[in-house]
Amino acid sequence: MNKILHSYKTPLGHSVQIAKKTYGPVSCKPKTRLAIISGLHGDELEGIALCGRLVSYLSKLEVENPEAILGQIEIYPTANPQSLGSSQRLWPMGDLDMNRQFAGNGKSLLSDISQRILADIIQNSDIAIDIHAGNLFLKELPQVRIIDGYDKKLIPLAFQCNVDLIWVHPMADFFKLTLGFNLNKAKVRAIVIEAGVGARLDKEIGDQLFFGMVRLMRSIGALDCEKPDVKKKEPILVNPDEVIMATSKSSGFFIPEIKLGEWIEKGNPIGNIICPNNGNILEEIKANSAGLAFTLREYPMTYEGSVVARIAKKEKLI
Repeated sequence: MNKILHSYKTPLGHSVQIAKKTYGPVSCKPKTRLAIISGLHGDELEGIALCGRLVSYLSKLEVENPEAILGQIEIYPTANPQSLGSSQRLWPMGDLDMNRQFAGNGKSLLSDISQRILADIIQNSDIAIDIHAGNLFLKELPQVRIIDGYDKKLIPLAFQCNVDLIWVHPMADFFKLTLGFNLNKAKVRAIVIEAGVGARLDKEIGDQLFFGMVRLMRSIGALDCEKPDVKKKEPILVNPDEVIMATSKSSGFFIPEIKLGEWIEKGNPIGNIICPNNGNILEEIKANSAGLAFTLREYPMTYEGSVVARIAKKEKLI
């Protein structure tokens, strides 16, 4: 079932709709209620593509094996179609970040849309998955991010999502404005997935997340379907004090020496900053800790202080 949450006209008179797709059991009350949300940022395509794939999968299941759908599953495929349509991260009418509009303090059209989405998820969901990609500069290994303090109730869900890493990170003031925080505040168990890089799609990441969502839906009793024939990832759990940030001290082009998801030793090269004018190496960036490189710079241009990698200080799983 399709439902339009909100519609509005652009300055040129075009109609824009915020919609969701709902699936549910045909002969009983839902065992659980799950929401999957993507597209808060217009340049984060992995979640939008994933939601489209889930809609196709669930629509086919609804026809061929409707008894397999035991829970209420709601897909919000593109929460911010205006930004997606203009191929930019932020709301084009004012450069507002949609994922900073959920505290209810704003008076803009975007704030109104955000509050409608938040209220609808709270009313209709017990569990929510908020899917993001990295920005245009950084590529992220598929990971769940959990604010410290919510970890006990969310880690069991995160382990079902087929990600490589679960990062429990410290609270920051801006989190109070986000969808994930306000859902958890409202007693909806919400986890945030980050995967890939802005404005691009990665087939391997898409497959990994799709099988993760199917496994999650099976684990919470929303689906009674065949188990995906894919070995589940066993994510490492990273605490707030176990993340090392590698940054550049020079302006130039970053040329990586490692791959995303690579386990590295202390002192191993991460990459070089080169001068684009003459090709000389301006800086050799090395790992100051052993661990897993779960974030790696994709956009080559750097300035002083630019993030080039994040490393989880963990021992390699055998």
